[in-house]
Amino acid sequence: MRRLTARGEMIAIAESCTAGLAADMLARFPGASKVLWGSFVTYTAEAKTRMLGVPKELIDKHGAVSRPIALAMAEGALERSGASWALSITGLAGPDGEGAPVGTVWIGLAGPAGGRARVRPRSEAKCFHFNGSRNEVRAAAAAAALKEVLSRILTAEEILV
Repeated sequence: MRRLTARGEMIAIAESCTAGLAADMLARFPGASKVLWGSFVTYTAEAKTRMLGVPKELIDKHGAVSRPIALAMAEGALERSGASWALSITGLAGPDGEGAPVGTVWIGLAGPAGGRARVRPRSEAKCFHFNGSRNEVRAAAAAAALKEVLSRILTAEEILV
């Protein structure tokens, strides 16, 4: 977090299955207000569309738990927040799922193209599979998302392909 603070960069988070848990985890650290822009809790498809601009047709085609939705959520959060980076989490925590096994979580990250240039966001998404109860999956997803975003932002200059 110190490197983000020193660079004056902030993170916005778009959460679905974790319902704000990742933002809560980040906010527990002293100085979090210097790096946490805020969070969009978009638990439903309608919320993803209204709050983040995720096209309904994209959700209908791919399902809410998918790479395209994780990317669209991260890019929408980046655009709407004006933050330097945006993280997204969409998945199935259980008890049952539609279209994907329970424990499937997509984590997306959008950031500036070519370092700090704000030409077009560069983004990526990664699929995870977690085991456990509903709340264990949610906690694991939130922790993995924060670990993923912080390690990628802090360990490389050009982190997104």
